[in-house]
Amino acid sequence: MDERDWLILQTLYAQKNITHAAQALYISQPALTNRLKQMEKEFGVQIVTRGRRGIQFTPQGEYLAKCADDMVHRMQRIKENVLNMESNMSGTLRLGVSTFFTDYKLPGILKLFKEEYPNIEFKVTTEWSSHITHLIYNQDVHVGFVKGDYGWKDQKRLLFKETICIASKDKIDLAHLPDMPRIDYRTDQNLKMVVDHWWAENYAKPPLISIDVDKAGTCKNMVANGLGYAILPSMILDDLEDLHKIELKNAAGEPIIRKSWMFFHEESLQLNIVKAFVEFIERIDLMSIH
Repeated sequence: MDERDWLILQTLYAQKNITHAAQALYISQPALTNRLKQMEKEFGVQIVTRGRRGIQFTPQGEYLAKCADDMVHRMQRIKENVLNMESNMSGTLRLGVSTFFTDYKLPGILKLFKEEYPNIEFKVTTEWSSHITHLIYNQDVHVGFVKGDYGWKDQKRLLFKETICIASKDKIDLAHLPDMPRIDYRTDQNLKMVVDHWWAENYAKPPLISIDVDKAGTCKNMVANGLGYAILPSMILDDLEDLHKIELKNAAGEPIIRKSWMFFHEESLQLNIVKAFVEFIERIDLMSIH
């Protein structure tokens, strides 16, 4: 079993489908099937069974698939430790980034960091903040960028704060908000709970959702075209000056604040590339990056 075999097992266990696993690994289906047969021959057991709904792992296959996670992580750490012994800064920095951060901040950050450290490569996973927290906890990524508070106990840095706003093309009377067309979008559970709580505190009936889209950026563009109002984090709206914006406030009359954080493990700072990236984020002005 080599590193590639463990990666095949890990991916196959996640996908439960040979075709999808082959696509994720960028290899042909026959090549994957052949490697699987070689693994079964090496261990002398059947790893998977094939059925109408895809594949099922045998008990022995389940055990090997769980071992695969440990083996892939172990090989990753070995490679990182070897590269860490080099005097020049090189290697792959694994980042877990919330959707908003990917769209609005990450490209500029990576461009500036790459200018300082041209030999460092990036592997970026974009997910909801709740999932990024899970990835950083399991050390699947070196550094995580999340929005909202998730009870992270290891190292974290506050990146910036923002308010949450009602945005519309025309002025809005808050008393009439429940009867006005709202544009909604998919967002992380943390922000959804904050907005839903605010709504329940102020209105007795649900909002009138007229359009439902998948991304905040699409939602913003629809608001800019006068198709309805939306409730969005303020930073998304910074480039639109002609919109009318009203900050959400809590029962005490204070603006509701949403924080963005950088999470990482203390032990990860032993890797030169992680230490360099964390120090880079700490010294740049994130608010000026677009």
